[in-house]
Amino acid sequence: MRKLKITELNRLSPEEYKDSNKIPLIVVLDHIRSLNNVGSVFRTSDAFKVEAIYLCEITATPPHAEIHKTALGAEDTVPWEYFKDTLEAVDKLKHHGYTVCAIEQAEGSTMLDKLVLSRDRKYAVILGNEVKGVQQAVVDKCDLCIEIPQYGTKHSLNVSVTGGIVIWNFFKQLSE
Repeated sequence: MRKLKITELNRLSPEEYKDSNKIPLIVVLDHIRSLNNVGSVFRTSDAFKVEAIYLCEITATPPHAEIHKTALGAEDTVPWEYFKDTLEAVDKLKHHGYTVCAIEQAEGSTMLDKLVLSRDRKYAVILGNEVKGVQQAVVDKCDLCIEIPQYGTKHSLNVSVTGGIVIWNFFKQLSE
């Protein structure tokens, strides 16, 4: 096997990307403190054509060198919006007909491997703080909680890894 050169990958230009169809998914970052995690979520969101990212509360916003280090320009292709309060973002999403899902370990969570999405609905997923997760007040307003099954000794995954797993799963189910 021969590795492909970057010129052989046939990626979209930023202009083509902005005009392309996106999956009906908005990613909400609730109190994410690591700018590398923010950048990684931008990059993953670009790769899988996420509609937008909502950056909430202490989550940093572009332009920022530390976000760019991992986003590699995806912060310029994926639309984003800042909210001072995550609950305000949730209210906006619900007003626009999104099914809002916290990615959290909670009573009654739906395991990601059992989740079945409908192509005629719009979704938002909320990724929480690296230590405390999604705020309880935000979980209370969500339509459901989604949990990634884990089988080792640790209780959680890095937020950017979680985002990658969840976004990929939504892409597989919602893409054309």
